[in-house]
Amino acid sequence: MIYNWQQPDWLNFKYDLADIEDALFNFAEQIGHVSGILKAMPDDIQMEAVIDIMVAEVIKTSEIEGEYLSRQDVVSSIRNNLGLNQTHDPVKDKRAQGAGELMADVRRTFAEAMTEEKLFQWHKMLLKENRRINVGVWRSHQDPMQVVSGALGKEKIHFEAPPSSRVPDEMTKFIQWFNDTAPGGIKEIKKAPVRSAIAHLYFETIHPFEDGNGRIGRAIAEKALSQTIGRPVLLSLSRTIEADKKSYYNALERAQKSNEITLWIKYFVDVILKSQEQAISLVDFVLKKSKFFDRFKGVLNERQIKVVRRMLDAGVEGFAGGMSAKKYMSITKASKATATRDLQHLLELEVLILEGGGRSTHYILNI
Repeated sequence: MIYNWQQPDWLNFKYDLADIEDALFNFAEQIGHVSGILKAMPDDIQMEAVIDIMVAEVIKTSEIEGEYLSRQDVVSSIRNNLGLNQTHDPVKDKRAQGAGELMADVRRTFAEAMTEEKLFQWHKMLLKENRRINVGVWRSHQDPMQVVSGALGKEKIHFEAPPSSRVPDEMTKFIQWFNDTAPGGIKEIKKAPVRSAIAHLYFETIHPFEDGNGRIGRAIAEKALSQTIGRPVLLSLSRTIEADKKSYYNALERAQKSNEITLWIKYFVDVILKSQEQAISLVDFVLKKSKFFDRFKGVLNERQIKVVRRMLDAGVEGFAGGMSAKKYMSITKASKATATRDLQHLLELEVLILEGGGRSTHYILNI
């Protein structure tokens, strides 16, 4: 197999945007729509929406790589790094601490030029507790960097990146390309989703680190979007990708076989659009959540507030399986009698709605 980086036209990416002009126009419209909604929100509600989307991105970008982080640790890390906590909340999981630190930095420094030092800094943030690999440097091992699936002895090689000896030179060119295609650059790409799609594919092809390439590659895609539109983008690419990882890896594998990348850009623009739509839904949910708490302020006891908050943390998708007396007892450490009484009270207040019957009886939020 001859991969894109082995071909004579490597770095001469070719594409046709004729079939995605409508999608690009929709993206521009939605960006304006989200901006308008946020401006109309009180500052605290606006920040809650921003944090919720950042949390989704951190959690889902790690899940794509098979890591599952504590939501509370991620929230604490992001709030700490955005300067929202007067006293830093403790973060038990160092992976969550690093991932939250990275996401906050991507948002805070989106307008800055890309540098080798910044990429090394991100890598150190993400993998600060990893003792198995070299952190904050380009990979240098002699073994091929391959994306492989299948059982031992029956492996299928999906992609092989350039050898480590080529990485420093390839990354120098990548960083130059990224800065040249930024707003005002000599090779400016004005369509944000297009620049983001190419940046992600280009970086993933080089695969410059021993580990963490996928997560940093998605951070680069977000930086490209934010830089090009001129403000921090409000969406979670990883949430959309994680929902259909197979399509993502198939599109990436196909794109790494040629430098004609029209299909890749079409795929990635679709991911960005879906992510934007999900962001609009999440912002709407945050607003409903605020109104929900205002409606029942001073009416609920501490146990009920704790359970309602846990259900709301599940986001737009809702609390998996709904709330039950057993789950209520687990969350609040209350007795069965107290849990039953609390749930009945929430039902009478119309905080909850009863669904199902018999053993499948459960409660959902009336939001």
